[in-house]
Amino acid sequence: MTRTVGVFIVAALAAACAPSSSDPKPAVPAARTAAQPLRFSMEWVAATNGGVASVEVRGLDSALLRRLEQPDMTAERWARVLAVFAESSEATPSSPLPAMLGAHSVAGGVVRFTPRFPLEPGVRYRAVFNPSALAGQRAKRAGPFTLVHFVPPRDLSPTTTVSAVYPSANVLPENLLKFYLHFSAPMSRGGIYEHIKLLDSAGKPVDLPFLEIDEELWNPDRTRLTLFIDPGRIKRGVKPLEDIGPALAEGRFFTLVIAATWKDAAGAPLKEEFRKAFRVGPQDREPPDPAKWSLAPPAAGTREPLVVGFNKPMDHALASRMLRVTSPGGRAVEGDVVLSDFERRWSFTPDEPWAAGPHQLVVQTTIEDLAGNNIGKPFEVDQFERVERRLTTSSVSRAFEIR
Repeated sequence: MTRTVGVFIVAALAAACAPSSSDPKPAVPAARTAAQPLRFSMEWVAATNGGVASVEVRGLDSALLRRLEQPDMTAERWARVLAVFAESSEATPSSPLPAMLGAHSVAGGVVRFTPRFPLEPGVRYRAVFNPSALAGQRAKRAGPFTLVHFVPPRDLSPTTTVSAVYPSANVLPENLLKFYLHFSAPMSRGGIYEHIKLLDSAGKPVDLPFLEIDEELWNPDRTRLTLFIDPGRIKRGVKPLEDIGPALAEGRFFTLVIAATWKDAAGAPLKEEFRKAFRVGPQDREPPDPAKWSLAPPAAGTREPLVVGFNKPMDHALASRMLRVTSPGGRAVEGDVVLSDFERRWSFTPDEPWAAGPHQLVVQTTIEDLAGNNIGKPFEVDQFERVERRLTTSSVSRAFEIR
């Protein structure tokens, strides 16, 4: 935020400080104030620590400060003394915009107004200080004083990119359940399906391949979107699959396209279009089986990774958080997880060197493969059964020894 400061000198301090009808006594003796000018500064102060930019008035006479600290300074009266207006082309002299909502305060000789909401980029704001409002019509020469501040518009140069798409493999099962779209910066909400297409080998868009829901499935910082293939195009015996067929067909080639028109949280479009080309393989209706996974234990006293090899690609987000390692005492071992080899390889590097002895690889049964199959439960179920997909604490374990 650029610094905007105004310094004002007025020769009417006595009038500005003249007591109003509600004052119990004069603020200062007239003999002392009559010859003194009213000198003060107004400044727009940048926000700090995630706060809101404010307007500060400094250098006021102590009499004015005492008057502003009186209990009769209601919100309505404060608004006549110090107010901020957002200038707009919609405002007219006969229909001006109302003053911004906010809080007034007097502390350490500083009069401050803090708007309730942050200032918007690209908007011009007008701060108006009117000390004459404290003394009615007897201080016309003491205001109002105006300080205009312009908030520069956001830099809308495209910088955000699609940093990754999972699954990362170039061969995906016909009954693929979902994609994860990762972005290098937070993205905007709303209308996401306008920017995502699934093209067939001829470059023609596939009709309604995704489960379009109002509640967009973003992570908290809006850098990862979960994009589901319509389950009705996956499960056998349900109407969408019977009427228009699967969204993906074995043996064919498709391209997931993310358009550059998609805007990030700052309002800038993506830096470039993103494409992921892949071939469709056979359906996968076999639940994951940890007994078929390979484990390569590291040596005791080192921080070499424990490497787990899945017998097929797993869901990236779930595999990153649904496996854990426990020590000989049954306590969780803290460390970092990395997935590689098209989500077939899980590597765990401990924060501290490995202790010798028996360990456990604990896997939540709600972990999924690319087709949404859980441990002991395929995604394809009887069409008349209502499936409740809930996270549970149920888990299975694989023992291994650190030597």
